[in-house]
Amino acid sequence: MMRQSPAGWLTVFARLGFAARGLVYLLIGVVAIDAALNGGRPSDNQGVMGTVADAPGGQLLLLLCALGFAGYAFWRLTEAALDPEHRGQSMKGKFERAGYALSGIIHIGLAAAAVRLATRNSPSPNGAPGDEAVQDWSAWLMEQPAGPVLLGLAALLLFATAAAQAIKAYRARFDELAGDVPAPDKVRLLGRVGYAARALVFALMGWFLLNVVIHHNPEEAGGLGAALRHLRAQDHGPLLLLAVATGLALFGVFSLVEARYRHLRVVTPRI
Repeated sequence: MMRQSPAGWLTVFARLGFAARGLVYLLIGVVAIDAALNGGRPSDNQGVMGTVADAPGGQLLLLLCALGFAGYAFWRLTEAALDPEHRGQSMKGKFERAGYALSGIIHIGLAAAAVRLATRNSPSPNGAPGDEAVQDWSAWLMEQPAGPVLLGLAALLLFATAAAQAIKAYRARFDELAGDVPAPDKVRLLGRVGYAARALVFALMGWFLLNVVIHHNPEEAGGLGAALRHLRAQDHGPLLLLAVATGLALFGVFSLVEARYRHLRVVTPRI
């Protein structure tokens, strides 16, 4: 009997990570759609994971999500460190590797949050608890000598990420699926709408951090939940929120497609 290699197991976990990301974004979109139509409070990653934890069988599902997020994080971090696809020779490639590293760090945090929510006995948080965490970190950084500079760089990184997401939405190539996915035109449409919605959300999060630096007010920081609430507060806000929420839900569906069909290459460091 052949044993699957460590890289093979990590590929399975990375695919599970895409599925977990898809589930989370789908729930974020559904909650935000309900908020646009009926009022209420949009949720973020931790908020919807708290909702999952309170559902029957939710704790087990969250532990599976944690495994997926951890595998996804490892894949992204090895892409950033080892560059198996040899992207890092150009400035564009180096930027992509920096983005992979950031994605890996974010998903380590999501894995930790999923484990924490799955193992806690108290009621799970709802709404957008990530906003409070961003404000706490921003307040701490503003008190450090180089804190405002770091926050400004984080804002620029979010703007750059938003631009990259917008470009991906515009081009809609999605070469990682390599034409193997059924109904490729419809799947590309899912990705295009989903990445466009994410681009807008990342740009708003960057704008929030930039305002923290300009106004020296950490309370202006915010994450995904704050971005969705900001959209609803605009003129024609419910309609705008509905459009973006639909895009986030479609991005969740696109991630579920990626979990099955995306071409992955996971490498393990040589010791």
